[in-house]
Amino acid sequence: MIAVIIAFCAGLLFCLFLTRPAITLLKRLGWSQYVRADGPQTHLLKKGRPTKGGLVFGTGTLVAYGLAHLLSGEPVTTSGVLILLAMVGMGAVGFIDDYLKTHHQNSAGLPERGKIIGQLAVIGLLIPLAVWGSGRAGRSLIPTHITFVGDIPWLDLARWGPVVAVILTLAWYAFLFVGTTNGVNITDGADGLLTGCAIFSLSAYALIMLFQVQNACGGSGSGSPGCFDTVHPLDLTIVTCALLGNLIGYLWWACHPAQIFMGDTGSLGIGGFLVALAILSRTELLLPIIGVVYVMVTSSVLIQRYYFKLTGGKRFFKMAPLHHHFELKGWSESTVTIRFWMISAVGALTAVLIFYAVWLARTGLGRL
Repeated sequence: MIAVIIAFCAGLLFCLFLTRPAITLLKRLGWSQYVRADGPQTHLLKKGRPTKGGLVFGTGTLVAYGLAHLLSGEPVTTSGVLILLAMVGMGAVGFIDDYLKTHHQNSAGLPERGKIIGQLAVIGLLIPLAVWGSGRAGRSLIPTHITFVGDIPWLDLARWGPVVAVILTLAWYAFLFVGTTNGVNITDGADGLLTGCAIFSLSAYALIMLFQVQNACGGSGSGSPGCFDTVHPLDLTIVTCALLGNLIGYLWWACHPAQIFMGDTGSLGIGGFLVALAILSRTELLLPIIGVVYVMVTSSVLIQRYYFKLTGGKRFFKMAPLHHHFELKGWSESTVTIRFWMISAVGALTAVLIFYAVWLARTGLGRL
């Protein structure tokens, strides 16, 4: 477990001490935030603050993960690499979007279709690597079942044959990646809001992965009805704690009033990381509970969009996403952020309790 501790501490120190010089560098490069004029008026004060902060904690995650393996001697696994590639790939799509915004100084960036095409391209690169990694590990890294706390037997996408299995599996993963990354991206609209929510999400996953390490099939939990088939659970814990440490250090600079914004570079990177982690840890349907704030915020955008169309121009919320609605109702930005953090914490804790309760039910210990 020494690698887990190293990854967390290295990530924390990296962002805590290197974000300040990164802020200076980003200002010199002219990568400053563009603020929508039709949003909350208090946000106009943020114009000119540096963005693309996702480059800082993204780099820090790679460094912390590498140091943890170098100093502990733990082997690098395909699972850990896939998580990092998902973060880097989605972050690259976000970087292009951010660059277009800062270069043209408007909020257009990549068109919605272009962003989705970029995300699908990343998925298209990750799937073959996952299949190749499955061959090296001797077990499937990505299940053909839809998962909750492990595989759900009656949601086997391979039951209709290999061709249909490939189509359904690709469609399912495309839905997960596009939905999650964009939902996380939309949540990044107030100082420290997404950073804090992601910290709670990753903390929940760190606890879940540590439990899977202790009850892994093939290890001490072999043969037990409560063992987990997750491949490389220890390395998933290491990479999770690498990003978790970085985000805690980054929050020092990103809390209100933020001195730096993560931009789509950071938010899409976090989204890619979380959905890849959910797939590889076989907890896909736990993700909406862990990420309840992402679901709330995304739902508010969809409700606003379709209500506007159906009613001929009326608005359901004062403004979407949801956090801006509450700001326009008079809540301060800090109040919105802290209350959304509380909701995120409740979602993360609920997911961990559900995970543990399902495990108790499977082992029969819940009846004692």
